[in-house]
Amino acid sequence: MKLLRELPLGTRVVVRYRIEGGFTDALGDLVARDGTTCTVETRRGPVVVAFDAVALAKPVPPPPVRKSGGGPASAL
Repeated sequence: MKLLRELPLGTRVVVRYRIEGGFTDALGDLVARDGTTCTVETRRGPVVVAFDAVALAKPVPPPPVRKSGGGPASAL
């Protein structure tokens, strides 16, 4: 896929690719590529995707910033 070959490493991407029985996505930073594969660093670890298995790919914005605290402050 031309886009994945041209994006700068470090770009956040989503890649939809074929697996046995359907498709799956890899969301994360594009960290490596060679002539036949690219590697996306996801929250669960690196995912190596063969270019010939890619159905769709696009750059995506950075993840939203998580707010700390997780809930309303308790009254004292």
